[in-house]
Amino acid sequence: MSRKASVTESMILDSAFALMQEEGFEQVTARKLAAKAGCSTQPIFRLYENMDQLIGKVYNRAAAYFAAFCEAYPQKESLPFIDLGMAYISFAAKEKNIFRLLFMSGHRGEKSMYELLNGEKGTVGREVARAAAKGARNPGELFMKLWIFIHGSACMALTGDFDLSETETEALLVSIYQAYTEAMK
Repeated sequence: MSRKASVTESMILDSAFALMQEEGFEQVTARKLAAKAGCSTQPIFRLYENMDQLIGKVYNRAAAYFAAFCEAYPQKESLPFIDLGMAYISFAAKEKNIFRLLFMSGHRGEKSMYELLNGEKGTVGREVARAAAKGARNPGELFMKLWIFIHGSACMALTGDFDLSETETEALLVSIYQAYTEAMK
């Protein structure tokens, strides 16, 4: 009778995600993961061919975590893109290591940044449609212009260089939205 495996894939993946969240994906090594999971490296390589395969699974979990964060973020603003931008900047400030993995690393797999943002629920597409309904002449271009500012702000939040309050950030995004829509008329 063979011995039952006491270390499951779920345990390894949970430990890898926690390690990535705490220390960054670069620190998810077989030895550190084994220590975190309380096992040897053998179960890791029994379940995964290599660490890249495991990082791919961690990445997918991180993408789902980001989507859930954005979905749960309070929707307060009637203008398109503002709440999405606020959620993105907040995520960068609160979940630095997950943000780095998703939006600043080469471990994106086959997903573009747009696909990550849009998610399974079509978040960006919905916001573009809202902008069109509000009279934006070229809502896709409007999104790109706003997104450059939003991503830059998120990167600054990641490094601690963004010191605007939530209220100030929202007011700034609203003013940029209004300036772009006016300029694009």
